[in-house]
Amino acid sequence: MSKRTGPTNEKLIKMIREMKTLSNSQKAPIWKRIAFELEKPTRSRVSVNLSKIEIYIKPNEIALVPGKVLGTGTTKAKVVAFSFSSSAKEKLGKNMIKLENLIKENPKAKGVRIIC
Repeated sequence: MSKRTGPTNEKLIKMIREMKTLSNSQKAPIWKRIAFELEKPTRSRVSVNLSKIEIYIKPNEIALVPGKVLGTGTTKAKVVAFSFSSSAKEKLGKNMIKLENLIKENPKAKGVRIIC
């Protein structure tokens, strides 16, 4: 039987636990879904280009990517993710938000759309 794989990054493991707790306390199931996605092995996590985010996001929404944001394309939306490529960081500038900051600032996840 093979050993279960998943995150080994201590910071990520702590964040996943925090999201599960927050999901129950704030009655916000979005955090449980994001925690589930981030528990997957790195090779199974989503990678989303900025062009895809631009297609699916509505005005005044925050795009939440449970994985990595890649820099192909452009977007005017605010983007939240666990990690960003260097080209995505350059293109997003001030519209880039780290996942841990969103958890603290918006615990009920109002106005957030998951992009997978």
